[in-house]
Amino acid sequence: MKSHTTAFTLPDGSVRELPAGSSLLDLAQAIGPGLAKAAVAAVVGGEVRDLMYAPEDGVSVRILTEKDPEALAVLRHSAAHVLATAVRELHPGAAIGFGPAIEDGFYYDFGVDAPFTPEDLAAFEEMMRGVVEADMPFERRRVTREEAQELFAGDPLKLERLAELADDEEITVYKNGPFMDLCRGPHVPGTGRLKHFKLLHTAGAYWRGDERRQMLQRIYGTAFWREADLGDHLHQLEEAKKRDHRVLGKELDLFSTDQLLGQGLILWHPKGAVVRMEIENFERDLILRHGYEVVYTPHVMSEKLFEISGHLENFAENMFGAIEVDEVRYRPKPMNCPGHILIYQSQQRSYRDLPIRLAEFGAVYRYERSGVLHGMLRARGFTQDDAHVFCTSDQVSGEVERLLDLVDEMLRAFGYPYTIELATRPAKALGSEDVWNEAIVTLRDVLERRGLGYRVAEAGGAFYGPKLDFKLIDAIGRSWQGPTVQ
Repeated sequence: MKSHTTAFTLPDGSVRELPAGSSLLDLAQAIGPGLAKAAVAAVVGGEVRDLMYAPEDGVSVRILTEKDPEALAVLRHSAAHVLATAVRELHPGAAIGFGPAIEDGFYYDFGVDAPFTPEDLAAFEEMMRGVVEADMPFERRRVTREEAQELFAGDPLKLERLAELADDEEITVYKNGPFMDLCRGPHVPGTGRLKHFKLLHTAGAYWRGDERRQMLQRIYGTAFWREADLGDHLHQLEEAKKRDHRVLGKELDLFSTDQLLGQGLILWHPKGAVVRMEIENFERDLILRHGYEVVYTPHVMSEKLFEISGHLENFAENMFGAIEVDEVRYRPKPMNCPGHILIYQSQQRSYRDLPIRLAEFGAVYRYERSGVLHGMLRARGFTQDDAHVFCTSDQVSGEVERLLDLVDEMLRAFGYPYTIELATRPAKALGSEDVWNEAIVTLRDVLERRGLGYRVAEAGGAFYGPKLDFKLIDAIGRSWQGPTVQ
């Protein structure tokens, strides 16, 4: 017999029973008018949902307000829809792509005939303020595939996304005022919640990140709950411009890039070469003191080696194409590990020889998409201070500890504070789950034994193993990927 009530379990363990079909907003109102007014969304069984959602009986629920970290992504997702509303008002024929929340804000992709100008952004921002003032509710509706095809008949980008959804997948649309989008949500209750926002800049972006597809115009923006937080963020962006390494590299005559050379490839000038040489000398002395031996491996290797290593199966989209010589296919190496393994395998080894620590300043080449290239920070050719340790299973923990000492000494020398992430098994991975779990436990135990704080990056590991990612904090608080222990 179907229940006439829905039971909601709250964070304190108490249970609220409401009539069947009650929404999360109904729950917030039942708890109290103050919470209902402040509510933004809710976490239901670990998933963020908007307040219109009516969950099943017996779920655990936590109401989100502006004070909760998860709420900011909801606001920014809604800001992307407000932006799309404004763009469609001023450019009715604009095709609409995706509009997600991202780490520091949001973006939305549009298909238009010409790139947007700064004047366009100013007009969009002004129109957005009108949409906010109107406080249009975000209305969620579940539709059939046929209904969705009819609703988005004039939006080929949305129809392409719709065709990818599984037959049994729920299809929802969100509407605010005149704008409707194929979207899973969640969203804030209404556009009036978006008080403090700023459109930042535009950039070209290939549809679905595929350079063979059409170029869209991406508008980036940011949004915060508090005006002071928005002001602080915009100030940080201005400070970041002053520290843009591409500008400093040119002003100080350290390095350059050239389209004739190729995208993502760096030319080191004499002054930059001095800086690089001093850093390499310091790090070479450091790794030698920590018991590593220096090796060198070629820049190109047989494709057969990458087939054996698993790179062709799991990393091919990030590798440069093959070069055929004497009917043998070669590839520029994307990583140094296969070469180091061949050095280890080149002679008979005894367990008494272990651990063997091999290190190299190895030049590697990766096919990064043109849209993500960013000076020296995201390049197609770069040099890794790379090392591999060959040891017995009972030596792993001790070797990880040694690596933590090495990394800490190096980062302290350069004055970088850092955080640590433990990245676990991704969906596309080699090896058994048991071996992965054992490796994850080893890394975690070393961190906890040393009293080091860390956060878990679920599914963030490499295809061949879990890792510890060290995130460097720069002078204005930004986080950058640094050393990795895996």
